[in-house]
Amino acid sequence: MRTDDRGQTSVEFLGLLPLILLVLAVLWECVLAGYTYTLAGDAADRGARQGAAALPSGDQAACRQAALDKLGDSWRAGAEAPECHPDGPDLYRARVTLKVPVLFPALGSFPLPVTGEASAAREREPWEGP
Repeated sequence: MRTDDRGQTSVEFLGLLPLILLVLAVLWECVLAGYTYTLAGDAADRGARQGAAALPSGDQAACRQAALDKLGDSWRAGAEAPECHPDGPDLYRARVTLKVPVLFPALGSFPLPVTGEASAAREREPWEGP
């Protein structure tokens, strides 16, 4: 019976290394998906606020510009055009759709999009009344 186990730990670690790397990649992808949800919601919120404050003639352009303004290049490249429109006389709604990147933002993206939606109360001019 041999009692010399030198190197056994290294062999076991090398056998588990692919599994460890796979778990880390899955966890990182979950972080990217969560961050993309946060970015989509924030972009929709910024767009809705800007669209609600803009004059009716330029509200959609202002909403779209504000929604995409602070996104990183990789997320902006995969973003669909934000949907911006009034929702009744008192609300302005924005919807932003982004793609979740694969491992690193420059490598590509998953086919499933992430959508963020927000509404903001339209601002009235003092002469418009209630």
